[in-house]
Amino acid sequence: MNILVYLGSKTGKDKIYTEAATEVADWIVENGHNLVYGGNAKGLMGVLAKRVKEKGGKVIGVMPEFLLEIEERYEECDEYILTQTMQERKDKVRDLSQVCLAIPGGPGTMEEITEAYSLYLVGQNPNPCILYNKNGYYDNLERMYDDMVREGFLDEEARKDFLFSDDFAEIETFIQERL
Repeated sequence: MNILVYLGSKTGKDKIYTEAATEVADWIVENGHNLVYGGNAKGLMGVLAKRVKEKGGKVIGVMPEFLLEIEERYEECDEYILTQTMQERKDKVRDLSQVCLAIPGGPGTMEEITEAYSLYLVGQNPNPCILYNKNGYYDNLERMYDDMVREGFLDEEARKDFLFSDDFAEIETFIQERL
């Protein structure tokens, strides 16, 4: 199974986020999955991809050509796909994957997992959506989604299709129930 991981091109201030990228990489490889991600060699993106390769896993990178000028391409990808735009990249990584998972990151990470979930809700993305909530990073966002339910902007059943967890057994069960 191809696991799409959204994450930061920076490492963040706390080493716990690097640990999160390593944990997700180990889980991907140990379960025979492949990594699909943004193709960058820097930040958490680089940590994740390098760890997957070190452990013998497959890495598929997708990057818009214009980002090659400001980001560092991870050369060890098993497959590397160049797109013209960010939207093409987002569409391509989802099309290549069966699961969308975000670990801590910045605005791009937030935008990508939110788009994936929004598309899931309207039947345009079949992939389960998960936030790897290491160190409670996504607690505020989880409360916001719960507020959406309470205020009538999101159905309670639909909310159950967006998992916030740092437990791989729970993540595996969530994925299997939705595929």
